[in-house]
Amino acid sequence: MSSLIEQAAKRLEQLRQAGVDMPATPVRPVQPVQPSPAPAATPELSAPVVTSRRVDLDLDALTVAGIINPNSPRSEIADQYRVVKRPLIKNAMGKGASIIANGNLIMVTSALPGEGKSFTSINLAMSIATELDNTVMLVDADVARPSVMRMLGLPDGPGLLDMVLDDTLDMSSVLLKTNVDKLTILPSGTPHPRATELLASDAMVKLLEDMAARYPDRIIVFDSPPLLITTESRVLATHMGQIVLVVNAGKTLQSEVKQAVATIESCPVKLLLLNRASSLFKGGYGYNYGYTNGYGYSREEEKAA
Repeated sequence: MSSLIEQAAKRLEQLRQAGVDMPATPVRPVQPVQPSPAPAATPELSAPVVTSRRVDLDLDALTVAGIINPNSPRSEIADQYRVVKRPLIKNAMGKGASIIANGNLIMVTSALPGEGKSFTSINLAMSIATELDNTVMLVDADVARPSVMRMLGLPDGPGLLDMVLDDTLDMSSVLLKTNVDKLTILPSGTPHPRATELLASDAMVKLLEDMAARYPDRIIVFDSPPLLITTESRVLATHMGQIVLVVNAGKTLQSEVKQAVATIESCPVKLLLLNRASSLFKGGYGYNYGYTNGYGYSREEEKAA
């Protein structure tokens, strides 16, 4: 290799001496090859943490409106709902006479509008929230005429309907945590022109199954549409473990109560709660409850209602 270089150098020198012009060829130093920098490591992206929104209930204002205040001393209405909730909690936790499928899903409904079902749903949820061993979720499932948020003094927002429409939506993103430690609220959601049909959809059924199985200590109270003016509430009832049927003791006809009960025969547990029953009971209580074989009516009262 060195001899070839020497020969080439002599030949160039001979050509120069012979008068041949040769272009000057600069000698470039050989640059060492630099290793390519290693690609920067891509940081691992952690999954976003979805947390529930926080809302504060005005408990003093709710107390004035007749809603149970979990932080207040014992009251007459709180005592009444202790009686109402006890068999419901027992069934929900599988401690009743038999195991009830979806026993922790409790639907509160009525035969017709204006009988106090939303008032009852809220008070039942508030009462369950005072339990040491259970948490409670209050769901506004009366999607055509939602009233839970209004009664609680809270703004509307995404909720149940949004979850039915989008099965990728995390429940935590629409749940509302409250200043009542064991109470969360699921609003009815963004208004939709086919809201009542969504309540009877397969997506709703799937959501209910997930809600029933997700938290073993959670009791879920649904404020449902009235039974005699919608079919969706009847479909919803087929997936409930327990149903509380609210009856306006001074208004609802016995025939309407019987018709409403007939629409929910498939539900294993049905309890009847008499609202505004102070005139019918010596104790002066505004509420009473019983199983569906007793309605607290006479034929004369039915005619007068």
